[in-house]
Amino acid sequence: MTQERCFTLTVTKAAGTRVDKLIAETRRDLSRAAAQRLLAAGQATVNGATVRTSYKVRSGDVVRVCVPPPQETHLRAEPLPLEILYEDADLVVLNKAAGMVVHPGAGNPDGTLVNALLAHCPDLGGIGGKLRPGIVHRLDKDTSGVLVVAKNDRAIRSLQQQFKQRTVQKFYLALLIGALPRPEGLIDAPIGRHRVHRQRMAVNARGRTAQTRYQQLHLLRDAQGRAYSLVRVRLLTGRTHQIRVHFAWLGHPVLGDQVYGPARSPLPVPRQCLHAHQLTFTHPTDGRSLTFTAPLPADFRAVLAELGLPPDELAR
Repeated sequence: MTQERCFTLTVTKAAGTRVDKLIAETRRDLSRAAAQRLLAAGQATVNGATVRTSYKVRSGDVVRVCVPPPQETHLRAEPLPLEILYEDADLVVLNKAAGMVVHPGAGNPDGTLVNALLAHCPDLGGIGGKLRPGIVHRLDKDTSGVLVVAKNDRAIRSLQQQFKQRTVQKFYLALLIGALPRPEGLIDAPIGRHRVHRQRMAVNARGRTAQTRYQQLHLLRDAQGRAYSLVRVRLLTGRTHQIRVHFAWLGHPVLGDQVYGPARSPLPVPRQCLHAHQLTFTHPTDGRSLTFTAPLPADFRAVLAELGLPPDELAR
């Protein structure tokens, strides 16, 4: 059974740093948000006392952090179909289907990827959190593609650190509305919560750094002559809805995006045309560099075929 993990550090050169930031920078397996939750719960203290997350440490302060074991999950294992690309004792890599929610939440108590994973890997429960066992990153419900899941504590800490340090390479294929002004480029625009619609994200000067690199692969047109751009996208950061927000901000939203795109799509499509195509990371145990590619699903291929992209191009 996973045990509580505790560590202690004495402040020397980091005087003046916020305690939540210090914890996150010292322990790569803990995010700043996780450090804030531990501080709020009294599981992280300074000199034996609870402090605010904004407390700035002083030289000689002793910070003690105890990370509790994951709570027992009461999620129901469901034998839902999964397309496994690779699996070993540490991780499983799969091609997530469009329409499948990654983890349970409001309105989605079951039928999620997590429910399916619990049936596939019975020992997964609790690894990395009560409601998100094994989940290191996520894809939106209507985004298909490659996703890696950790199967033990060591693997999840290693993968979390790789995502945090941005050493994981993430490539997507997206079909955008319109013709881009340049065939390739870098979108460097911070993303934060929308000021009015709090469930949405937006380019916001006060947001977090967000960088998206893209390369246009094909410029396509429908029967009415309207243009669409098929692009290969590399995420240099990993903000919520980053690709969708950045291209909508450019005036070229992802086709079929009902949140950030036009109220009426110029071309009827079954879902947003966004696919996590390729993922490269380091194996948490043996250090191998691994690359996995998820082929385009049939619904996305059908849209491209309707726009006249030849079958041999679809296979690439």
